[in-house]
This record gives sequence, C-alpha cells and structure tokens, in this order.
Amino acid sequence: MASGSSAGDAGATDGFTLMSITLENIDKSFGSFRALRDISLEIPDGELVGLLGPSGSGKTTLLRIIAGLESANAGRILFHGQDVTRLHVRERKVGFVFQHYALFRHMTVADNVAFGLDVLPRRQRPSAAEIRKRVGELLEMVQLSHLAGRYPSQLSGGQKQRIALARALAMQPQILLLDEPFGALDAKVRKDLRRWLRNLHDELNFTSVFVTHDQEEALELSDRVVVMSAGQIEQVDRPQALYARPVSQFVFDFLGHVNVLAGEIADQRIAQRDAWIRLPEAVPSGAAQLYLRPHEVRLQLHPVDHAYLPLQVESISLVGAEVRLELRPCGWDAPQLWEVGITHAEYNGWQPQRGDRCFAVPDVGHLFRPDCASPGTFYWG
Repeated sequence: MASGSSAGDAGATDGFTLMSITLENIDKSFGSFRALRDISLEIPDGELVGLLGPSGSGKTTLLRIIAGLESANAGRILFHGQDVTRLHVRERKVGFVFQHYALFRHMTVADNVAFGLDVLPRRQRPSAAEIRKRVGELLEMVQLSHLAGRYPSQLSGGQKQRIALARALAMQPQILLLDEPFGALDAKVRKDLRRWLRNLHDELNFTSVFVTHDQEEALELSDRVVVMSAGQIEQVDRPQALYARPVSQFVFDFLGHVNVLAGEIADQRIAQRDAWIRLPEAVPSGAAQLYLRPHEVRLQLHPVDHAYLPLQVESISLVGAEVRLELRPCGWDAPQLWEVGITHAEYNGWQPQRGDRCFAVPDVGHLFRPDCASPGTFYWG
C-alpha cells in the first residue's frame, strides 16, 4: 500500500502512520449531564486499547471526541504530540468503524471500499488506477476479494463488518476507532472476527481504540483495557493484571461473575446469619464484603473448619469445558446467585441435582471494607 502522511516524527508501517494519543483533562457535558469528568489517558503508538464499561459510562462519547465527531468542553487531545483539539474530523486522519456497518446499499463492495477515496478533492485524490489497486489489496487483506462485485444485501453480518473495516483502512488513517464493532453479530461470528482483527492489528501495527461493554471481548482483544464508570476512568491495565488485581468493587463486579458474602467482621470471622468464614489473619471489626470468584471456590457435601457456607443447587449447565452450577444461599442472603464451576469428572462422581444441598469452600477471597480504598486478599489452605 502507498505510504500515508505523517505527523511529527511518527514512523510508518505498511502505509499506516504510527500515532500515539494523549488525552489531557477531558470534560464533556450535555446540558446539565456531565458525560466525562477530567479524563486523562496515554495510548502509545501501535497499541490496541479497549474502552470497557456499562451503558452511560462515557466510553462512546470519549471515542467520538478522539475522532472529532464531538467537541470537549475542556481539555486537550494530542496525536503524537501534535494538538488536534480544534482540528476538524476530516483533518485528523482517523478511521471510524460503526456497529451497524453504514455501508451504501446501492454500491458494490468494491465501490463501498473506494468511496472515501473517490470523494476526496481532486488534488488529494489518487488516480483511478491507484484506487483500484488499493481497493484490491484491502479486499485481499480482509479475505473478501471474491465478493468485490456483490452488494451489501448479499453479505453476511461478519462480511459486512470486514468491508466496513476495509473502507476505514482505505484512507490510511493514523488511528482506527471502532464503536461496538461486533455488537450486532452472533456469538460465533463475533469470536471469529475478534481473532481476525487481533491478527490484522498485529500485522499492520496501527494504533486502535475500540468501545465495548463485553468483558470477554475487551480482555481477549486489548493490549490494555480502560474500565469506565459514570464518566470517569476506574482502572487502566493489561488484561491479565486487570483481572488479577482490580482496584475497586466496580471493576470486580464488572469483570465477570463474583460470589459475595456481605456481613460483619468480629473475632477474625466475617459472618451473616448462618454463614461465616474464618479469615486467615486478624482484621478490624466492622461491616465488610468478601468477594470470591467462581474458580476460587470449591464445593463439598460437608462444611470445613474455616467456613460454613450452605448452598442449594438451582441450575446446572454442562456446556463448555466445565460444569457451571448456580447456587442459592441457605439461611443467609447474597445480592445474586452464587456460581461455581466443577470439572466433568467431579460432576460425574457427584451427579448433583436441582435442590441438592452443598457447602462452598473458599480458596482465595478479596475483602472490601468501607475504610479501605483497595481490597485485601486472603488465601486458605
């Protein structure tokens, strides 16, 4: 592909300009609603970053401000050290991929990919031969060159999204932005496209930011994940570190299922009605919540010396590498059903049924107390 334009001393690879992104104290309000609150973030050259959070957390607003589709009320945006805060979206050289493809129904696949190039001012527009060459290379890259003459209505959802990505890449953007790019696709297609996009990113090494509310998608795709809540950044980290060391209850709650025992600490035990767990070290008395991930808990038919957590089997799912059990607390309360995974061998030996009683045995727990900003982690056994 032809070499793209550069800013500052950014390096280029395969026609794409490596471009870092710096956000400084970004604020955005819509009327009386403050959508973003003093957001600062550094995204290095060539990194694939996921913006993860629930609806209303501000992630799409932040993406649109990076693109220039929205203006911030305060703060600065820099691409590789160059202030682009007041640059129009056309001048930012950003590729944008939407959730619902936004393909032109009356144009062929090839014409859709070429569209951005065809409408450039004459002095910036490549020759017709160069446009055809670039479109051909992109269709080959997204493995859809055999569909060049078809129309969007003749494509599957996954094919449409790859064409939308090829169209964005045709402009040789400095940065690629994706807003819920796989949200309209079914689970299997979504997983296949995630793997394909990750491989494409590793091959081309462009800087990319994508929005998602899917925790698995963010953890699988991203070099780093930015977890957002109520217009603020809760935590930024690599996926493995984010999962291993969440800094807040919000991040813990958002990154998959957690089992919770909420109670009072006294005499080195956290207890709520019939349920209790003895902590392996002394902790000040008072209200607390103990978080246990599904893989940090075992199930037994009898309680152990350091824990009494009676549960009743509510549902059993045998799909996947493990058997997932949903369990209802007996004689105590939890904000949601507990979830624990057991191996198929354990399931075959136990043969649990709905309504059966069992006991949870904690191996690792994360204790949140009102007077501590971060959790304490405990290990048993």
